[in-house]
Amino acid sequence: MDAGECSSSQPCASSSPDAAGGVWAKLVPSDSAFPEVELAEDDAVVCSRVTPDGGGEVVAWCVIRRGGGDGDASSATIRNLSSDAIIVDGRVIQQEAVDIKPGSEIVSGPQKDGHLLYTFDITGLNDQDKTNIKIVLDIENAKCSICLNLWHDVVTVAPCLHNFCNGCFSEWLRRSSANSRDKSQSAACPQCRTAVQSVGRNHFLHNIEEAILQAFSSLQRSDEEIALLESYASVKTNIAWHAFIPFPWSYAGAMILRSTMGINICQREVLGKQKIQSRKRRLPRSNDEANHTNHADFLCPQCGAEFGGFRCSPGAPHLPCNGCGGMMPARPDTSIPQKCLGCDRAFCGAYWCSQGVNSSQHNPICDQETFKMISQRHISSVPDTVHGGNQYEKDITERCIQQSGKALQAIISEWIVKFDNKELDRSRLQLNHVDAITSRTYVCNQCYSKFIDFLFYWFRVSMPRNLLPPDAANRESCWYGFMCRTQHHRPDHAKKLNHVCRPTRGNP
Repeated sequence: MDAGECSSSQPCASSSPDAAGGVWAKLVPSDSAFPEVELAEDDAVVCSRVTPDGGGEVVAWCVIRRGGGDGDASSATIRNLSSDAIIVDGRVIQQEAVDIKPGSEIVSGPQKDGHLLYTFDITGLNDQDKTNIKIVLDIENAKCSICLNLWHDVVTVAPCLHNFCNGCFSEWLRRSSANSRDKSQSAACPQCRTAVQSVGRNHFLHNIEEAILQAFSSLQRSDEEIALLESYASVKTNIAWHAFIPFPWSYAGAMILRSTMGINICQREVLGKQKIQSRKRRLPRSNDEANHTNHADFLCPQCGAEFGGFRCSPGAPHLPCNGCGGMMPARPDTSIPQKCLGCDRAFCGAYWCSQGVNSSQHNPICDQETFKMISQRHISSVPDTVHGGNQYEKDITERCIQQSGKALQAIISEWIVKFDNKELDRSRLQLNHVDAITSRTYVCNQCYSKFIDFLFYWFRVSMPRNLLPPDAANRESCWYGFMCRTQHHRPDHAKKLNHVCRPTRGNP
């Protein structure tokens, strides 16, 4: 089908400022000299300019359907109608339909040069969230079990996921350590007595804490009490999000929190009362449990034969690989790590490679690339996930790298050296055991992505303002910095303000 031809009987989306009401989305051109395209139909055929020098010709070049492939109202589906390809979020699209979301970039032709670039945006989505999203919460479940008051600077402990005031838990930890005869023994959770493996400040629950205080000012503590708690507080690092459930959504009670208070993350699960699948990490099994594991489905290769001079003895403990689900013997004496230091999960790729074992039909084995030393890894481009997925900040970082005249991997290597020399504040690195991690540490792909994001953050914040691209040098910094949620669904906000910075509002 040639550009300008359309088999749909529906009217075209208008690019005039006098479009009819009921607009649910729009395409915003990167060049302000061209008008926005407003979408008022659930299946809107987009008629607009596709080239900046097209002589004013308006053609029908795509159709955008309201709601993504999974029915998500915060997304849509786009299908190419022209004879040429179009580009959606960097992907060349011929005739197939793909999902798009607010902030998706759409090029109206097969290449950026000579074609208009549009950004997709859903209008009124934020206002609808503010009026429709409600979360039911029992205030009793937002209280510290030590002081029995509302959390203050809430921290979450793992693996039990109980929450306490930072000051209360820090003082509990200090007293437990002082009274313990065995200094090597882990502290116990004050609420359930489970051994505490890690603890971190929970900024998501901190938003809940602030929202409750706005609704119930009587729960506010005195200045003297707050000052005392803060003097006790010793937990400075943030939680590693992969190890926690963000919020216990099974809570039920009398309190209604509106999304205007900053709590609008799980809107469909809450409103629809759907069952939320737990993201809690499976706890490490004890040796006794491992000894009785049935490996019939995923046999360990070394249980049946000798590889690398080793064969499993009967009843030997095994580790399940987080990547492929296969089994490998638990061998703390081996020189090749079997667990990622960043997340404490087991991965088998490096171990089986060292043993000379290849994947077979009956023995699922991870590729070696899934678990490698940081210094052995290489990237060819800036990942899309960098800077929290903010594509505007990613573009600025890419231009800064190009302007430096250095290769991408050379810059990564420079910052890894700074990391090894402990020149960087590691508090923002969302990994476990951050002080023990070096360039020779084995990490999984997910943790390496977080590590690279951390390095790019420091690359940007260390960049003098006069070396930034002109359109980025004069931007003000967002109060919420890299923790800003608005940047993910408001392209204009993501572009207008700098988000590669520390939060300066609240108590980050």
